[in-house]
Amino acid sequence: MGCYAAAPGAFKNPSSQVLDIRNRLFLIDCGEGTQVALRRNKIKFSRIKNIFISHLHGDHFFGLMGVITTFSLLKRTAPLTIYGPKGIKEVVLLQLKLSQGFTSYPLYFKELESKTATVIYEDDEVMVTTIPLKHRIYANGFCFQEKQGERKLDINAALNHNIDKAYFNKIKQGGNITLDSGEVILNEDLTEDPPPPKSYAYCSDTAYKPAIAEQIQGATMLYHEATFLDSHEHLCKPTGHSTAKQAAQIAKDAQVGQLILGHYSTRYGHLNLFKEEAQTIFKNTYLADDGAVFEV
Repeated sequence: MGCYAAAPGAFKNPSSQVLDIRNRLFLIDCGEGTQVALRRNKIKFSRIKNIFISHLHGDHFFGLMGVITTFSLLKRTAPLTIYGPKGIKEVVLLQLKLSQGFTSYPLYFKELESKTATVIYEDDEVMVTTIPLKHRIYANGFCFQEKQGERKLDINAALNHNIDKAYFNKIKQGGNITLDSGEVILNEDLTEDPPPPKSYAYCSDTAYKPAIAEQIQGATMLYHEATFLDSHEHLCKPTGHSTAKQAAQIAKDAQVGQLILGHYSTRYGHLNLFKEEAQTIFKNTYLADDGAVFEV
């Protein structure tokens, strides 16, 4: 929905992403203009059940109140849970109080204070763990990890053994089957391995922090902020940001599948410069842009 740093521009939105995992939608950060971007990209508001806020800098959450309010205007009834640093609940409830606003739906908050990796969300399909970052204020990235899926049924093998379809779910869940004759058909003879589970690591905003690579080893895809080019590396320490090359080093050390760069400073005219610098270290690098879609 947006991938630029600091203030929004006419065609440049601050940070926000929608992640789709097995038909579950997660909104990650919510900078100014997010709800407009959601509409522009035809994202159904009703499908968003969980919002993850990395930290309390405005370019990552100033769009949150608009989203919360619009959900009510649309007569939403499904619960919404917001995950974010301690203080996010106070910010939202104060605005609702002073505007004499309310929500038409249950609104829940899970405030974060831990400085170590912590599981903050889990269901039958997905687990989300915080990635402690190194920024000017308390900040977390998020690692979204698919759980192992069911085994893939070999329908021809099942039919060849005259196995009733009533047992198909048991087979996909890993069970063996005993025929009426007493013969046991092993699960490995009826199924194929499921696709390996995928993972997505979101890291924005942060200064270069090698420990990130240790936590996200082998991630399928990494989004890592790249606010500066190498010529402005001296600005990283005072601002708590990274260069494209530093993001690429994290990707290389973590042996991730793909790297997506974002959170660009608007001082630069050409985004390709970020990609060129990063690819000197990590070849499989791509550039985020507003409205861009990446499929794994």
